[in-house]
Amino acid sequence: MTEDVLAPLSGNVWKITVEVGETIEEDDEVLIIEALKMETPIYAPCDGKVKEIHVKEGDTVEEDQPLLSIE
Repeated sequence: MTEDVLAPLSGNVWKITVEVGETIEEDDEVLIIEALKMETPIYAPCDGKVKEIHVKEGDTVEEDQPLLSIE
């Protein structure tokens, strides 16, 4: 089963802190979004392995846009 991590708000991808294939646990930081001069960490909603990263650092994202997939 694959679960997508969605952007909780619009902003820019400031830093991606995981790599494809990396095993992560629920609540691990996976990336940071910068919006309105504030950095907002995004956390994994579940345990698993990073299957795919849909964005790159510097990308602009919209609310509810898929950021990465965990399987």
